[in-house]
Parts: sequence; C-alpha cells; structure tokens
Amino acid sequence: MRIPHNEPLGSDNPGAHPAGGSAPERRCILTGNTGERDDFLRLAISPDGLVLPDALAKAPGRGAWIGVNRAELETAMVKGKLRGALARAFKGESLTVPNDLPARIEAALLRAFTDRLGLAFRAGKLLVGTDRISDQARMGRVAWLAHASDAGEDGNRKLDQAWRVGREEEGSGLAGLRLPLDRATLSVALGRDNVVHLALVDHASAQRVMSPLRRLLHFTGAADAAADDHGKRAAQHAAPTAVVTN
Repeated sequence: MRIPHNEPLGSDNPGAHPAGGSAPERRCILTGNTGERDDFLRLAISPDGLVLPDALAKAPGRGAWIGVNRAELETAMVKGKLRGALARAFKGESLTVPNDLPARIEAALLRAFTDRLGLAFRAGKLLVGTDRISDQARMGRVAWLAHASDAGEDGNRKLDQAWRVGREEEGSGLAGLRLPLDRATLSVALGRDNVVHLALVDHASAQRVMSPLRRLLHFTGAADAAADDHGKRAAQHAAPTAVVTN
C-alpha cells in the first residue's frame, strides 16, 4: 500500500488535538514568545527543588516552557533572567538552578531522541542499511528519511532520489534530514554497526521521533536542518492555536 502524499503527522502529546482541530502552543517564560509545542522545552522541578529538563514534556506537576536556544539560555542564566522567570512561573517556590542546566538539557534531548529511535527499531518501524531503505523508498513505503551528520553526499543523494520517486515528488527537492549525530553515535544507540542512514515506515513513528528531535535541533541552533518535508510540513498546525502554560 502506498503512503498518501503529504499525510500530516499527529502530535504524540497525550492531549493531542483531534484531526482538523488546533494544536496547543507554548509561551516562553524568558521572551514571552509563543510557538509550536515541539519547538519549546519544558522545565520541571524535582522533589528537592532542582530545575531539570523534561525532554518529553511528560513529568507530573507544574512546568515552565522555554523557546530559546542554548546560547540564549546561557546568556539568560548569566544575567539572572532565568532565575527571575522561573520564580514568577513557579510563584516563589524554592528552586535550585544547576549551573550546567544547558548541558543537561542537550544531553536529555539527545537521549530522548535516541531512545525513540531504539523503540522504533525494536518495533520493526525503523529501517537501516542503504539497499533496504532504497528498495522500500522506491515502493513508497518510507515516511521519514534521515542521514548521519558524517554521511557521504553521494549516498544521501541516491536515497533522497529514491524517496522522491516513491512519493512521486521528483523535482520537489524533498530530502532526508541531516541529523546532528554521527554514524558512531547512531550505531551505539541502535546496537548496530555503521548506521549511516535511517528510515521510518509509518507516520506515527515519524512523529514520535520528530518530537524530541525538533526540540534538540531548536535548542542547539540547528533548527533550519528540519526545514524539509518532515521538519515543517510533517506536523499539522493549520488552525489557530491555544496557549497552554503547564
């Protein structure tokens, strides 16, 4: 069965909007800007008052959202703006902001992304291997395609072309994501040797993987890398959205 063209990916948010409905936005406590949930990061408080990243936005209790990248967060911490914003968001609760919070956030987002890849792989939804991906892509069975940061351009182009052929989008410029992870990191994450290219065979799995990846790309300042078919077009945000603070 062929995959319908441009089928939107739904959110993995437990409170996800119904098809055709509106997706909630989040407001950054530092800038006041609002944006898509998957571009924002939720901060939560541990029982002992430590501010920690909630990479999948599923921790219980109240949370505060930030929509800045790592460099902007580091500047806000140096100037004391983060502490003030957190105090307002959590209404004066006793908080401890670790000095290495930016590093903890990046590590948590990376771990959440690789964990999602691992789950998809064990469920048989994630393909690896150039020949296997190429065959499935040409038959229209690939919903999401990605390449390691150190993948060769020639291999990328061949798989991108196979993907476009399978989706009948030749000439569209559609291409797989270049991930912020090299083949060694991907290989360790999946327990396989020389993982260079990845493909997901269904849109639900693609959305589950893209959720932490979008946050990682945004936080590391590499969000432009997601501006392809499954970075911008993959998530459905057509209707006006409601701001949710928790």
